[in-house]
Amino acid sequence: MKAEKIVQFVCFETILPSEQFILKWEEYARSVNSDLDVTMQQSEKNGVFRYIAQHRCVAGEFQFFFTKSRRSSRTPEVSIREKQVGGYSILQVERTSEAHSDESKVFVFLSDPSADLNQYRQITSHAKLNIYEAYFENCQYSYIIEFFVKNKFVAELLDQLKQYDLAELGIYKECVLQTL
Repeated sequence: MKAEKIVQFVCFETILPSEQFILKWEEYARSVNSDLDVTMQQSEKNGVFRYIAQHRCVAGEFQFFFTKSRRSSRTPEVSIREKQVGGYSILQVERTSEAHSDESKVFVFLSDPSADLNQYRQITSHAKLNIYEAYFENCQYSYIIEFFVKNKFVAELLDQLKQYDLAELGIYKECVLQTL
């Protein structure tokens, strides 16, 4: 029997830019059985950076800990807010590779479990679409939709998405993780 793949989403918010956040990530992040299959994305608005970590693993094998290590009293603490969004099963995959340098990921977060996913499937021919469905009852959203879109078509996609009732929407670029 084939084990079901789960994608665990963990969000972070901080004022740290990418390079500094990744250093903290590598210092503090500990995820059992998923360290080798993590994708980190970044979005910035008004000096606040948002990060989404996608951990891919087999159902039941994911454990994530974001802990603070000891610091000297001379080092100021930088606030990093963590939000466990939850584990999601893969409902649809049009893209298995990561975003290219001329692409962005647009994430759509849907709270309504009765949302019409077909409207997102038909929204644009310029994007590849992955859809994740809440696997656990305590997930933050019912669905997470991930569009891979060329940068030149992002504005067009956002205009189309604004027509729908979305819980949250964001444009993200991939961050390069050193070594986890």
